[in-house]
Amino acid sequence: MVAFWEFMDRYSLISEESKKAWSALLKTSKIAKGTHFLEQGAVPKDISFVVKGLLSYYYLNEKGEKIIKRFFSENSLVASTSALLKQESGFFSIEALEDTEVISYAFSDFRKLTTKYNDVANFYISYLERHWVIEKEFAEITLKSDTAKQRYLELEKHYPELMSRLKLHQIASYLAVTPTQLSRIRAEL
Repeated sequence: MVAFWEFMDRYSLISEESKKAWSALLKTSKIAKGTHFLEQGAVPKDISFVVKGLLSYYYLNEKGEKIIKRFFSENSLVASTSALLKQESGFFSIEALEDTEVISYAFSDFRKLTTKYNDVANFYISYLERHWVIEKEFAEITLKSDTAKQRYLELEKHYPELMSRLKLHQIASYLAVTPTQLSRIRAEL
């Protein structure tokens, strides 16, 4: 639980009163490797903090191929955010790539906390600004302008701990290349 609060405090210091209220919403669960945390088409209800493990956030293209949009490892929040905000069926699936442990809370209950506790609202705003505006904008630009080799090097630079945990085809899917193309990129380096 310490890691959870340290993560939240990076965005906004959370008071003891707010922590107590937020703690009442928290539930811990385990997700076995290969199990879906969320299936495409489901309406998400929860946001989860990854205590241990690794998940992929993906969709299936028209050929039925997995297109991985991102990975969630320790000390990150995982959710299908757009579907959660709209309370509609999600376009993405979230699958455990390793045995995973999460701390979850219902989004609807969390939203109520944001109206009662300013520090929780500040956390929420800060988190969304950083991850759904700043980082997302940068990711969209690099996906369109960078070469696959540049995207691979960026992944390796920013997430070195993931490189040994992911299979070749998972990295390739994330980079929008084939495993053969990724093997060539790695051979060039």
